[in-house]
Amino acid sequence: MSEYASGSRDAGTVPHVLDNPALASLTGPHAHFAERRGRVLRYPLDVSPWLGLPDEPDADDWADLAVLAGPGAEVPVPAYDGGFPAGWEVTFDLEGVQLVDDGVAAAPDAEAVRLGPADVPEMLDLVERTRPGPFLPRTIELGTYLGIRRDGVLIAMAGERLHPPGWTEISAVCTDPAFRGAGLATRLIHAVAHGIRERGETPFLHTSATNTTAIRLYESLGFRLRRTTRFMAARVPLVEAGEERVGV
Repeated sequence: MSEYASGSRDAGTVPHVLDNPALASLTGPHAHFAERRGRVLRYPLDVSPWLGLPDEPDADDWADLAVLAGPGAEVPVPAYDGGFPAGWEVTFDLEGVQLVDDGVAAAPDAEAVRLGPADVPEMLDLVERTRPGPFLPRTIELGTYLGIRRDGVLIAMAGERLHPPGWTEISAVCTDPAFRGAGLATRLIHAVAHGIRERGETPFLHTSATNTTAIRLYESLGFRLRRTTRFMAARVPLVEAGEERVGV
């Protein structure tokens, strides 16, 4: 059982499952992906850059993360807005928002096809041109990905990423610039949400707080803002050869 429950913080003791969605995923439905050191978990680097850090990491947790990632590595620390130990360089800091299903008109789409491993090169190419967020060679293993093709060419896609108990994140929503404005992203979000709902789960998603166009679209589709969050990354301190790591 995950250490997270799907309730709220009303009792003041149990965090909501979406407050730390990567940790909830890696201790729940995505536990088979987890690479662990102490209380720190992460996905394989070719699956996702997301990692699960305890809500209030201590010195041992930072030391474990440093060993897990390696000296000089840049690591994302999503859903964390605290400070970093001495020697850690913050390399990325972006305010984000988390939105949850509040009446999305989920429905299958006759033109949407399920994408598989053979489609990954095309998916990576589409992501490179549209920049929807991290998508790596094995990201497709996280859940169902749907695409729309025209003349055999993949022009739009969306799929599933984080999977806290009872919830599934919609991610990698992107459309080839030449085909934008035709509602393809909306159709794919509806189709992916339909599959999530069919499993008895609830869709949610993340985006940048400054991406007001995307936020307006998601709200118009029936998502509501649940919380603000942060997407941060920091660089692990370098350790000189022969130096013993006794802390961070």
